[in-house]
Amino acid sequence: MIEKWTIGFDADDTLWHNERFFQISQARFAEMLSDWVPAEHLAERLLAAERRNLGRYGFGIKGFTLSMIETAIEVTDARLPASVISDLLEVGRELLAHPIELLPGVEETIKALASKAQLVLITKGDLLDQERKLAQSGLGDYFDAVEIVSHKTVETYQKIFANHGRARVAMVGNSLKSDIIPALETGAWAIHVPHDLTWELEYAAKPANHPKFHELSKIAELPALLRRIDDDHSQES
Repeated sequence: MIEKWTIGFDADDTLWHNERFFQISQARFAEMLSDWVPAEHLAERLLAAERRNLGRYGFGIKGFTLSMIETAIEVTDARLPASVISDLLEVGRELLAHPIELLPGVEETIKALASKAQLVLITKGDLLDQERKLAQSGLGDYFDAVEIVSHKTVETYQKIFANHGRARVAMVGNSLKSDIIPALETGAWAIHVPHDLTWELEYAAKPANHPKFHELSKIAELPALLRRIDDDHSQES
């Protein structure tokens, strides 16, 4: 009985494309700095800056843009022309304006579940940008609640699930580190839908033999999985 569920959904690279646009922007960044530093070394420096700056800027495009500028200044020993900084700011603005592209099967799956379960969007990043993405996605009306958070921790999920949870709660997402592992630690089901592209700071090992962990090849398989879990629960009862 799917109506017993509260289902949390990640947004970026679970419902719509995201990381590929960052990678395109990073390739442009490497091209702009090609006269100063090799692309592979630049990527290492940028990742280090992003990791260092998460506590300052949080997740999202604005932090990425500031990290690009910081890295560019560092690797050029502060000799970076102002025109390149202007170009990097434009890269960030283009990311913020990029149209939303839903992943295959997302719209049909969300529509199918919306009338049978409580759906909660749980996403991290910049508030204005995440609100823009949801509005452009056309999915906003299907969600009963939207939670835009700074970090996805066990405490974050505990609070959200306490506010919205029903008899059974599941979290659906592409990131093992942010969507799956902390949700499992709250006692919720966690359903991993991998994306082809994953930001390095989101890597984590898969949970080993956890009874509430499931992995799907595509999000369209989610309704059937929830029905199977319900059937197993009914048989155990």
